Amino acid sequence: MTVRQNDGMTEIDWARLRAAAAEAMRHAYAPYSTFPVGAAALVDDGRVVVGCNVENAAYGVTLCAECGVVSSLHATGGGRLVALSCVDATGEPLMPCGRCRQLLWEHGGPECLIETKGRPLRMAELLPHAFGVEDLEAVTGETPVPVVPERLAAWRGRGTVFVHPDMSAGQQVWTAYWERSAGDDAGAETGVLEEAPSWDDPAEAIIWGMARTPRVVVVDATGTIFWAGEGEPPLEIPVRWSAP
Repeated sequence: MTVRQNDGMTEIDWARLRAAAAEAMRHAYAPYSTFPVGAAALVDDGRVVVGCNVENAAYGVTLCAECGVVSSLHATGGGRLVALSCVDATGEPLMPCGRCRQLLWEHGGPECLIETKGRPLRMAELLPHAFGVEDLEAVTGETPVPVVPERLAAWRGRGTVFVHPDMSAGQQVWTAYWERSAGDDAGAETGVLEEAPSWDDPAEAIIWGMARTPRVVVVDATGTIFWAGEGEPPLEIPVRWSAP
């Protein structure tokens, strides 16, 4: 079975996913329910991420196997889930609970496939009328958190964002760019990862930058450099930015 991705067709090896889920299930911590669960998912870049259920004496804070999958997804570079197999102690496909369906929708979307005993089902079939970011946008009129492109997810927290003034239609605006730092990868060249749109308010450019890296620098019209990132200003940029 195949699913269409941006770069063509990606084959889904359900047997491989189920085997990876079964292996993860063997590491489950389920002393209270004695119901071990394992899950494995294919990511849009081809890697496989896994998780198992982890129970707790305070039952309500138990982590489902799908929680582990989502955590592993972001801990290993991000991306989007394409297909998932969740299995019980016998290695048979198991349906994700309602809470986990919402997790899978957030990180895989409506086209993510879930293995079942009948046929793989799309998340749109398992969670019709799902709540998502579109519902937030409908109320706020904009995306509440600046989105980092999936292709750059692995760079989140690294590099530096430079915020600076620019001119648009004869008016001063503020824009930014996200740049690799020299020490990010041994031997790698520095360069621009992403260029921002423009805003009337520099605070919006800083918010855009903080969604990408804690290291945000403002360069004003005179060329003076200010620190607008997290924590105390570094020695090389001693003055913190203050909105004019």
